[in-house]
Amino acid sequence: MPTFHVSEMAAGTESMTGENVDELGTQEVPVSQKLTFEVLQIVKEAQQQHGLRHGDFQRYRGYCSRRIRRLRKSLHFPQGNNRKVTPKKIDMETITDVRFLHLPLFCAERAWYYAMQLKSEANTEQRKKFHMLAKIKKAVTYAEELAELCKSPKCDAQTQLESQAYLSWIQAGMYFEQEVWDKAMKLYTQAKTIYEKLASAFTEDSQALYLQMVDEVSPNIRYCAYNIGDESAIAELKEMRRKGGEDQLTSHLDDLLSQTREKQTATLSEVTWLGRSVPVKSEPVRVFLINVQESTKEIESTDGIDSKISIYESLLKQCIDSQQILRDSLHDDANFKASQRGQAIEGKISNQHYLHSYLMYIRLTKTVDRNLLLIEKLKQYLPGKPIPDGHKITKPQDLVRLYDIIIQNLNEIPNLQGVETDLSEETAVKSTSYKAFRSYYIAQSFLAAKKWTETIALYERVLGYASQALKGCKKLKNLSKQEICSIEELVNRVNGEKYSCHANSILDLETVAEPVADISLIKKKPLIDRFDDYIEDKSVTTKKPNLVSFPPDFEPIPCRPLFFDLALNHVEFPSIEGKMEQKKSGGITGMVKGWLWGGGKK
Repeated sequence: MPTFHVSEMAAGTESMTGENVDELGTQEVPVSQKLTFEVLQIVKEAQQQHGLRHGDFQRYRGYCSRRIRRLRKSLHFPQGNNRKVTPKKIDMETITDVRFLHLPLFCAERAWYYAMQLKSEANTEQRKKFHMLAKIKKAVTYAEELAELCKSPKCDAQTQLESQAYLSWIQAGMYFEQEVWDKAMKLYTQAKTIYEKLASAFTEDSQALYLQMVDEVSPNIRYCAYNIGDESAIAELKEMRRKGGEDQLTSHLDDLLSQTREKQTATLSEVTWLGRSVPVKSEPVRVFLINVQESTKEIESTDGIDSKISIYESLLKQCIDSQQILRDSLHDDANFKASQRGQAIEGKISNQHYLHSYLMYIRLTKTVDRNLLLIEKLKQYLPGKPIPDGHKITKPQDLVRLYDIIIQNLNEIPNLQGVETDLSEETAVKSTSYKAFRSYYIAQSFLAAKKWTETIALYERVLGYASQALKGCKKLKNLSKQEICSIEELVNRVNGEKYSCHANSILDLETVAEPVADISLIKKKPLIDRFDDYIEDKSVTTKKPNLVSFPPDFEPIPCRPLFFDLALNHVEFPSIEGKMEQKKSGGITGMVKGWLWGGGKK
């Protein structure tokens, strides 16, 4: 698919964005001064900043429309008014500002990426393919207009070469979509030659952008050569794919390889899985199944782990798309709907439903293989190994998470619908072996925290899982020797580490227990009570230092004695009645006098 991929700009390259350029006032260029219009740099910056970095064609088209409108307004070059459109054509006399050249460029960009959006939607609506071709022709027209304007004496040689390369690229894309391979190859080669010449004429900082464009055009040339009849071209495309590189270039190579494999789908009419043959009617599903066969060979011939992971990622994306196509075709299948709801199915499932189960099996197994490669990559950065600059140290928890995903995927395989052959025994053995590895790395995390008891218990669990897996491996014949050897190596490693861990736990108890106990008791005392004991207590410098006890502790003190005089109760004193004066009683006259006149004693 000939798309104008977004690449990173060369380091140190500085240019004005479209927002700033459009707001500048009109500046007439002197006759003696040449216009310099860097087509590739302007286009790449716009694509990178406005959606194409993520494949958002709609956003980029909207940006192009707004950019054109701002340019026309700032250049006072409108196409009529709100009531009537009056087209104005740019000619060589009109070009008094370099921004006039932006107009045909962004018109071509808008039309081209409208066509690319229609191409991505043409898989479901075939009518859009004709609309796509019309937009491509419109983009070619604008590119021809740009190249013609750049031939003006007002433009320098770099501008003329870049506009010609852009035109060749657009025209080659049109012939590519029309499958006119010889013309497409000729024009792609012409664009590549121009970009190579431009790269050789600049410094290293400036030439990086042109060399990236050369790398993007090269796969299209090889694909055209393959369609013309060069059988070696497909091998070169595969070699480019194995080398990897930028994500967008890799995606472009995947598209070209998929288009190549579409020609091989005529030989794939049915697929056999677990003794049952089913027809493959959908063209994208056929392409995916051929990709599965080819990817096995590609992975075997690829050296780097990252390149292998990239191949698996690409394959899983295609698998998801193929499953969606089958899911749409099974919209009216009652058994398929019931299985999606988790209900039991009676009777034999349809061929399409069985094919969907097969694709699900491929997806689960390839995900397991991808995660095993990720584990292999992360093991290179475990503690105790030399870590290259720019890489993080792998934690045991990272490996545990990947093993969890692997076990979950293996447990889903026996539940696939329509599988008459029992796959539970094979998946159970593999799942048990991966549980052993997962338990081992859980133990490593406890070992790092010096939790000896938990570590030893997990080591025992590892040995239990490993013994179960080795017993199951003897019953199965399709397991590789490498898998069995990895389990045996794990058993040997755990046996050694288990005794080492046990010894460390004993040493810790003997050498550390008493000093730690003393220090812990001392640290619990406030500072005011332990001036005579010197220890490095970092808690004193914190926000809550233990300086004094507050509130203060109670202390015993001597109490004041209480005296109880009980002896007085038992003392008998002599009688003093004889010494006491007796009261004299008054006569009758006094009593009457006091009663009548209120007299009496005072």
